[in-house]
Amino acid sequence: MKNLKYIIFVSLSLISNCLHAQKVHLHADNLIASNVFLSHEKLEGRKVLKVLVDTTIKTFDEPTFAKIKDIDFENGVIEVKVLSRIVKNAPDWARGFIGVAFRIDENNTKFESIYIRPTNGRAEDQIRRNHSIQYFAFPDYKFERLRKESPEKYESYADMGLNEWITIKIVVQGSNARLFIGKNKQPALIVNDLKLGQHNSGSIGLWVGNWTEGYFRDLKIIKQ
Repeated sequence: MKNLKYIIFVSLSLISNCLHAQKVHLHADNLIASNVFLSHEKLEGRKVLKVLVDTTIKTFDEPTFAKIKDIDFENGVIEVKVLSRIVKNAPDWARGFIGVAFRIDENNTKFESIYIRPTNGRAEDQIRRNHSIQYFAFPDYKFERLRKESPEKYESYADMGLNEWITIKIVVQGSNARLFIGKNKQPALIVNDLKLGQHNSGSIGLWVGNWTEGYFRDLKIIKQ
């Protein structure tokens, strides 16, 4: 019954997305920078938000995001277009990490996140391709722990690349989350056990990882 309710919610959310989505304007007075630098630029003739991680951040899967003000999100749909580039002089392990953090607490000490690694999507190595998408929960369930304890469970593949706009949609219900890429009707990643539990709520953040120059536009939110 629980799974049925989730499937119904996902279906209704996807159908009603264009009708009931709240468009969030990504202007300066609507954002709080957490370990990142924010700026607005024109890309392909459109005004977009640029997010760049503070270079003092050396560890992975940290609270590095542009946090949306006055949002209390527990269940619903988050959709945004993202584009990532790798900064100059980046190490060879840089992947263009970019995604969304959600259910962020007031002090940025706990949150869930799903992000993509665009360089992996078309790599000639299958293992790298299998690591194109990543879920993690801050602070205790970063990618290294999840990959070690539950290999392949919280990562998956999708076609993607650097320097191209990618639509990501995250559907959240209770302890479940599903990530959709582009116009695909099937999720690219399914998480059935969000590590922070099913009754948490909080803000939403536009997340970038180390050595990434991230761009965001067209943020839409549906709250259940």
